[in-house]
Amino acid sequence: MASTTEPWRATVLTLFPEMFPGPLGVSLAGKALASGLWALQARDIRDSATDRHRSVDDTPAGGGPGMVLRADVLAAAIDAADIAPDRPRLLMSPRGRPLTQSRVVELAAGSGPLIVCGRFEGVDQRVIEARRLEEVSIGDYVLSGGEIAAMALIDACVRLLPGVMGKLASGTDESFSGSLLEYPQYTRPQTFEGQPIPEILLSGDHAKVAAWRQAEAEALTRARRPDLWAAKQAQQRTGQKRPKNTTDG
Repeated sequence: MASTTEPWRATVLTLFPEMFPGPLGVSLAGKALASGLWALQARDIRDSATDRHRSVDDTPAGGGPGMVLRADVLAAAIDAADIAPDRPRLLMSPRGRPLTQSRVVELAAGSGPLIVCGRFEGVDQRVIEARRLEEVSIGDYVLSGGEIAAMALIDACVRLLPGVMGKLASGTDESFSGSLLEYPQYTRPQTFEGQPIPEILLSGDHAKVAAWRQAEAEALTRARRPDLWAAKQAQQRTGQKRPKNTTDG
């Protein structure tokens, strides 16, 4: 888990530090930030530029449209952040590995990542390799830059930090827990526009409620995320395989 003396920290390298904290400064994340449960540092990549124009990009080698973030400038910005060796170094990128809840849990359990927000056509591959940046994607689409993606990742982590959410169950009984989407939720009024709350949820029978929720979660996952359902089924089949007994003929 994160250190008891130092709060979980997100260090963001960006061309637009004024975008932060943005939505991270309100609601649960904002309250936790104000109370010191986590810390945020937004650093301007341009501070590491060496010319009077504070240039950070150049044309792509080999030609093509757009501009690419320079390796020397970004490497200097990463080095200037002077983060501890055990902190992950992430690059928000549409070609990265998809961010999953399990990876969020891992990141939240550490001391906090350094996050590079890309812009333009991308980042020079040499700095990705030289500074061991882990490329992370939040979906199969392209944003104008990595800042919004970084906010999404930070928010997903912060809500899991001790003391941020009111109830521990809020972080364990939700979508992607157990590789399933979350079951439907209901509250007052008991009848809304002619539609009542499912009777079983009002029965007081906790076992039946749990079974109903499990069935609904499975049905939603099969219908909306067949990829998740297939992965869960494969995982279950693997878990059910018994190791071969070497004494058998």
